[in-house]
Amino acid sequence: MASAEYEVLVVGAGPAGLAAARRAAESGARVAMLDDNPNRGGQIWRSGVSHAPHEAERWLRTPEKVEWISGARVFAAPAARTLAVETFREELEIRYRALVLATGARERFVPFPGWTLPNVMGAGGLQALVKSGLPIRGKCVVVAGSGPLLLAVAKYLRAYGAVVKLIAEQADPGKLFGFGMRLAKHPGKLIQAAGLRARLLGVPYLTSCWPVAAHGSGKLERVTLRRRAKTWNEDCDYLACGFGLVPNVELPLMLGCTLGETGVKVDDFQQTSVAGVYCAGEVTGIGGLDLSLVEGEIAGYAAAGQKHQAGRLFGARDAHRHFAVALENAFALREELKSLPDDETLVCRCEDVSLARIRRFAGWREAKLQTRCGMGPCQGRICGPALEFLLDWKVESVRPPVFPARIEGLVQGSGAESQSSTTER
Repeated sequence: MASAEYEVLVVGAGPAGLAAARRAAESGARVAMLDDNPNRGGQIWRSGVSHAPHEAERWLRTPEKVEWISGARVFAAPAARTLAVETFREELEIRYRALVLATGARERFVPFPGWTLPNVMGAGGLQALVKSGLPIRGKCVVVAGSGPLLLAVAKYLRAYGAVVKLIAEQADPGKLFGFGMRLAKHPGKLIQAAGLRARLLGVPYLTSCWPVAAHGSGKLERVTLRRRAKTWNEDCDYLACGFGLVPNVELPLMLGCTLGETGVKVDDFQQTSVAGVYCAGEVTGIGGLDLSLVEGEIAGYAAAGQKHQAGRLFGARDAHRHFAVALENAFALREELKSLPDDETLVCRCEDVSLARIRRFAGWREAKLQTRCGMGPCQGRICGPALEFLLDWKVESVRPPVFPARIEGLVQGSGAESQSSTTER
């Protein structure tokens, strides 16, 4: 297994990771940044610098001092301050003095009858597929779930020729009105929201509305929606459905980082409970682009030993955190959604485990042992957050490999771990 060593290693090349890498490099540190995608930018800027909005360009153009490792996945931590990484070409053992984890977030799915049909997919997932070349022109799409992402996805799909029939937002209109009033304190975000709505003129935006079932023979043909006392069917080719975001905490958990209420728990300098390990962006809690960027900057400065520079950004971070709290309160999932799946609805789609089977058990660990729930290819990334919402379970167990890995890498990684243990003894 090839090896490398850096002063600061950044995992994740979304906004938080890009900001961390830039600030650490500007502080004189030898920096590497890795991501499992071929391009920098994360989900929000995944098309690269040539298609990025103007404000993203300076972050995407990372300094020359930052070594970029694309198509790379961390699957284990074989020794202290060491990560085992698999790329398209090879396995690497990367040592670091400081580590910044900017692993981002993923969409939350709330199961309902028919949610496993082909063409029912995450809102961000459909957007990513279109960015990668999926033809969407002329296709009828229903966008449903919760959060500002729905508007961004609908705008993007419409720009590429999709017929967006409606946006179904589960949040209560009263909470959305209160959130809109708070936007007045953030002129930039208010302008952005107004721009999104302007691009979606003619597309119904229905509050207190959500999907209750998807139907089709072999693939999606229509979706049943509910709004207050009214229930109706909408014919569509795609249902882009996402009920907010959940932090990707698997890697921090594997390293022993403590979780808080919203994500990984960090101190003022974005350092976790593990010395030398920092977290920034959505992995610490869902807060949006601006908060991710400033957290990344603070983590990058702190990881490079420039705490004075990091401290100058605390005020900006506090302001963005207030907005994040308002965002969470406005789009909190309503209790009615817990009754969407019936007994036969699959909750763990990897292992075909229904809600009725899962309800027999008292918690995640017991259900996992008895039904294999969470033991399929996604390793609980889909069913775990769903069960946290539906049954109030806590899903925190993580074991390496964090991602599927080649046998060669696993063998070499275990060899490195054994060698390290022998040396320590």
